[in-house]
Parts: sequence; structure tokens; C-alpha cells
Amino acid sequence: MKKIILASGSPRRKELLENLGIKFEILPDNTPEPVLENILPQDVVMTLAKFKGDNVTSVLGKSEDYIIISADTVVSVDDRILGKPKTKEEAFEMLSSLSGRCHSVYTGVYLRENQGGKSVNFYEKTEVFFKNLDIKEIKDYINTGEPMDKAGAYGIQTLGAAFVEKICGDYFNVVGLPLCSLAKELKEKFDITFF
Repeated sequence: MKKIILASGSPRRKELLENLGIKFEILPDNTPEPVLENILPQDVVMTLAKFKGDNVTSVLGKSEDYIIISADTVVSVDDRILGKPKTKEEAFEMLSSLSGRCHSVYTGVYLRENQGGKSVNFYEKTEVFFKNLDIKEIKDYINTGEPMDKAGAYGIQTLGAAFVEKICGDYFNVVGLPLCSLAKELKEKFDITFF
């Protein structure tokens, strides 16, 4: 089987990929991401996932046969992309904008074979419905520190789960890697199976 490299430093993506039971190495892309404006969220995540995967591929070269997996996740509400908050005030504003509403989580995934040149770029979208949040619970959640490294200022797999009334779509996509779509693409395009 080809070597698999996860081009991400996200502990959540690492854990999700481990759930599939495959062996992989981690080599995150630390290149500053380009700022993408005036394009759809699905185009943003696919472009950034490809950007990360191509950067890691260029570092590794073609000496070994491997497949790169890279991804990017954003939260979108009212056609506005919410990244990771830089301040507590920004986290508060983000969480307030999600309160009592539905928002979309997009994850773009890029798979690239270094020697054969085969690649796949796709995205998954999940709708997430938040309960109404009061000011105190937003501030208390922010004070846990959890929102500060999460797109949209919350983590569905941890304390932020208390805000989620329901979802429509792939739960793992919201965490950061749509496992069902990933497994399907790896099997169909690269003949990699998990069982």
C-alpha cells in the first residue's frame, strides 16, 4: 500500500484518520494561507486544501510513492465565512451570530498521488443548528479557552456540543474531515480500502 501523509497539524484530523485504522505520517503545511475574498465557501475550502497539499508535495518530491491528504474547514453564516477567532471579543461576536440559527460547515479535501499525478479535490457541507444562547453561557464557554482554535469559535466534539440541537449531514465533516467521502474517494480513485 502507498504511504499516506496527512498534510495537517490538526489533532482532530489526526484522530479521525486514525479511526479508519490506516497508517499515516503527519507533515503539516506551515505556509501562510492566501487570503481568498469574494468566492463561495466551498471554493475557499477546496482551494486552500489544494494549496496545502501541493505545498507538502513540493517539499517531499517524487522519491517515494505516497498519497497526500490535506483539508480545510470553514464555518459560514449569512454568506460570511467565520475563521478562528483572534480575540475573545471576536469569539463572542461569532457565537452570538450562530445563536438560535442554522449555519453551514464546509470541509474541502485534496488527495494527491505524487508519482502518478492523480488527484481529487472535493468538499462536504453539513448544516448545524444551534440553540438560543444567552450572554452568560457564551462568555463562560469562551473562558474555557476552547473557542480560540476552532473555526466558528466552537468545537462540536467537545464542550461546544452543548449548543448543537441537530445537524444535517456528516458529523465528522464538522469535526474537520468527512470520513465517509474520504474513504469513498480513496477506494474509487486510489484503490485504498480499510477492511
